[in-house]
Amino acid sequence: MALMRAPITNGPRRLLLLLLLALLPLGGLLAQGGHQFDVRNGCMYIELHKPAASSDLRAFIRLFELQDLDLENFLRSGKTDSLRVKGWIVEQNDATHAVLRKPLIADKIFDPVERIKLTSAADRPAPRRYGTNRFRNKRPFSTQDSVVLFFLRGQTGASRVQLAGSFTNWQDGALGMRRTDSGWVASVKLPPGKYWYKFVVDGAWQTDNDNLQNESDGRGNINSVFFVTNYLFHLSGHTDARGVLLAGSFNDWRENELRLQRAGDGWYLPVFLADGTHTYKFIVDGTWLADPANRQTLPDGHKGVNSVLRLGNGLAFSLAGYTTARRVTVAGSFNGWNRNELELVRTAWGWELSYALGPGNYEYKFFVDGKGVTDPANPLSTEGAGKGNSVLVVGANYTFRLRNKPELRSVFLAGDFNDWNARSLPMRREGDDWVFSLYLAPGKHRYKFVADGKWILDPGNKLWENNEYNTGNSIVWLDNK
Repeated sequence: MALMRAPITNGPRRLLLLLLLALLPLGGLLAQGGHQFDVRNGCMYIELHKPAASSDLRAFIRLFELQDLDLENFLRSGKTDSLRVKGWIVEQNDATHAVLRKPLIADKIFDPVERIKLTSAADRPAPRRYGTNRFRNKRPFSTQDSVVLFFLRGQTGASRVQLAGSFTNWQDGALGMRRTDSGWVASVKLPPGKYWYKFVVDGAWQTDNDNLQNESDGRGNINSVFFVTNYLFHLSGHTDARGVLLAGSFNDWRENELRLQRAGDGWYLPVFLADGTHTYKFIVDGTWLADPANRQTLPDGHKGVNSVLRLGNGLAFSLAGYTTARRVTVAGSFNGWNRNELELVRTAWGWELSYALGPGNYEYKFFVDGKGVTDPANPLSTEGAGKGNSVLVVGANYTFRLRNKPELRSVFLAGDFNDWNARSLPMRREGDDWVFSLYLAPGKHRYKFVADGKWILDPGNKLWENNEYNTGNSIVWLDNK
């Protein structure tokens, strides 16, 4: 999959300031409210002036988009966890000043734009299993027969407006929009899913000001988000209720997040749901209840049931043998490790269960009469050699490759996608290369190879950034598609 190259004019203010500083031979200095941001000698520096007002610190954080560093908590408590995990080193921390330093990148890479992209503080976007649309001043874009009508309100005085997004390869395939009496429109045929977009008004890139759903692409660019929904949650009746909420496995059962709208004979909420098995309940004025219109249920662990939706293809979990067992279940990261939810069915040769799972990397285990069993038919496990939790990859979309290393006896892949576990993802020999295919969400991923027990950068990938141990991590970027 190709590396994403967003236009630098499309980035936030901090990206442009970093570019300016990187182009200066001796670095530069930018300040806000007594706090300073500097790039010199191949490093980024942040100097915090502790007597400054809290409002000045928050303005400084917003100006350079440093929210992920949790600087307010650092100054208040002295805890450096959020800094160290991002590769920052605390050089000074006394009663009046704190100085933070982070190396940029190897001197072998001279392109300042490349240096900035590799050292962006933003993390990759977290994959989401669901999504809803939230707009102000206008209704969500209408969708009919898979055709979405994008609408930019106002700006009728512009000469030219284009629509660009993950579905157009961004600027390379931007679509012309048609002027109307109230704004600009463009029709795009899109299947259900999550999409990122921006408007280009007379050459200037902008997010949709009426869309409350914005998201960083992990490289400093903020894009508007639109979901083409594929499921309509509907609860009939309860028209006298003050409010109805929806919670489920897809949103980690957060009960105050998804609010249904009252309409006609009940309550409605259109949602995009990724492929997989989803459990859910409605919350009517504080009372939880399963969907009365859905007969598919699973135990909720509290002597009740959750409603169930299964989207996409089923995956067969099977465990051979154990024919004298009374009960076999499977649990994993896909169901919150609920051991009592998913029961396998006894067969002539063992146990089996069909379960829908969307693309992702999962851990799981069988429980035979309550005792955990690593899947004997799966060579991937978190502790290696059939120990720990079994590891399952569904919908692999990226292949890691360590080239021309026939002399190695073993190679493992480790990164932020498996919590840097050095034993769970053994790479396989393919000629003189070592390969492993994995599912990666869009955005930035850090990784290394563990070759015969030694942690190494990917010699075939020039993209890397330093870490808190000053040993570096290789980086791969995946497009939002």
